[in-house]
Amino acid sequence: MIEDRRTFADRLRGAATLFQHDAAGGVILLLAAILALLLDNSRLAWISEALLQTRLSVSLGNFGLDKPLLLWINDGLMAIFFLLVGLEIKREMLVGELATRERALLPLLAAIGGMVLPAVIYVLINFGDSYALRGWAIPTATDIAFAVGVLAVLGSRVPTSLKAFLLALAIIDDLAAIIIIAVFYTSDLSLLSLGLATIGICVLAALNASGVTRIAPYALAGVFIWVCVLKSGVHATLAGVVVALAIPLDGADETGVSPLERLEHDLAPWVLFGVMPLFAFANAGVSLSGMSLGSILEPIPLGVALGLLVGKTAGIFGAVWAADRWRIAPRPEGATWDQVLGVAMLGGIGFTMSLFIGMLAFPDPDYAAPLRLGVLVGSLLAATGGYLLLRFGLPGHRGNAVSEPGDQTSA
Repeated sequence: MIEDRRTFADRLRGAATLFQHDAAGGVILLLAAILALLLDNSRLAWISEALLQTRLSVSLGNFGLDKPLLLWINDGLMAIFFLLVGLEIKREMLVGELATRERALLPLLAAIGGMVLPAVIYVLINFGDSYALRGWAIPTATDIAFAVGVLAVLGSRVPTSLKAFLLALAIIDDLAAIIIIAVFYTSDLSLLSLGLATIGICVLAALNASGVTRIAPYALAGVFIWVCVLKSGVHATLAGVVVALAIPLDGADETGVSPLERLEHDLAPWVLFGVMPLFAFANAGVSLSGMSLGSILEPIPLGVALGLLVGKTAGIFGAVWAADRWRIAPRPEGATWDQVLGVAMLGGIGFTMSLFIGMLAFPDPDYAAPLRLGVLVGSLLAATGGYLLLRFGLPGHRGNAVSEPGDQTSA
């Protein structure tokens, strides 16, 4: 009996260790997407449809919210995702990889290249279709969980500078995605709701200025802002970013941890293993009935897939190469051009943010299948290609070569 208990305890510790691995979030996200695809292409497709359309209501007096589960996930839980993203952006810009001009310049240039070229490719392929052009921003995003997860699988042989570069690049991508959503995917505005949200923002600013370090007051104000933004015409998830910017990075506790760092640490596992897999399950499923290999050649899925695979890779790599060549900013220290190319391709894993932007761009359900097909194919090819380039371009493999003549950096 004692031996059995030890074995069970060892298994629990082993499971906990697996969840602590950097690649765990990406794996769970992938499994959720696969499950959604399997369900949508089986006789059990009605189960996920019925589940996601189940209506949930929350009311307070005469005021209430009544939405299907799908929208509670996309508008509610994803606000928590954006809260975490906002916390990461604020920390990185104040004390992290984006805190100085020298650190921020290269990933900033790479992010710009990795957003402009995919958008251009998508627009060229869909030129002439005004509704399809609404999706120009879909291939501009990078999924942090997947991209960092692929790097984690490759282990410690990946130069630290490359990991920091990819993380900074993805964070800038997220910041750009937030701006794009706010500017280009906002419907008719309700001035009353925006005015009430502004009052909530002022409360957040007052809490921050007063040195309040408890999270609860910020959370209460954040819920109020979320409801107001939900009714305003601006996408409700942006409320999470507003709250994040108000959480103090000063006022560390006795352990030296600030409120922002503590909240980021507490939220990360819930978002990584809860919010993002639920979003993937709710939005990645697509019925392949009636589709063929030629379906990917239709304008929208082709524009998304090529934008992610070709546009992100060429845009990121080209920006890094130009910055290094013209001595604007050096490429990541200790990395070869082969490795930079591999990381640039990993930047083409759009998935979560691409699906999210696509959902805003194409509310018409008829466009759900081509959108998801393009995101899934483009992200899968980028993940596979980036992994293989790095797998055989890192130390320990024969044939590793530096791509630029005269480069003395060892592979």
